[in-house]
Amino acid sequence: LPIWHLSGNDNPYADWVLVNIGERLVEIGSSLQRETQRGEDQLRTLQQRGLHFSVLQSRVPQRVELGFRSPYGYAVADLVVRFDTCNRVLKTLVRKDLLPDRDGRTLIYSYTRRLRGLFEEPVRFERWLMRDELRPLCRHDFLPAAGAEASKRVAAVLALFGPVPRDVFIGTR
Repeated sequence: LPIWHLSGNDNPYADWVLVNIGERLVEIGSSLQRETQRGEDQLRTLQQRGLHFSVLQSRVPQRVELGFRSPYGYAVADLVVRFDTCNRVLKTLVRKDLLPDRDGRTLIYSYTRRLRGLFEEPVRFERWLMRDELRPLCRHDFLPAAGAEASKRVAAVLALFGPVPRDVFIGTR
């Protein structure tokens, strides 16, 4: 993830992207967990009445060895697993007539859109921040004595993305 490397070079915009991704990973993951729990609770209630349903699963589950250069890769992998679990629980509820088909599709689609948006945001920032003119951008560029090239970089990113939130810029968030 080039954003990870730019953050390592003290680029405040890369930090901003990573903070946003981290916060959204937690928020979406929690939402998926709540939705999954709701569905599993429904299935457990039926089990107490004597109806035993198992959650849909692949006939040929895949095992994949993971290796990432940043912790965000592992967080995304966890989110994908949570999405898969939620998806399978929702589809189980639909197939057992415990959730209307339209509602199940709507929920799955809403999570799909949120996940896709999560992955598109860093790509948009990367497209600009990885350009030769902006790649050297760092917090030092924002100092008054940073120089003409630094001022050009700062003007360009401010025009593209606006200012970085202060708490991200100073590193408290």
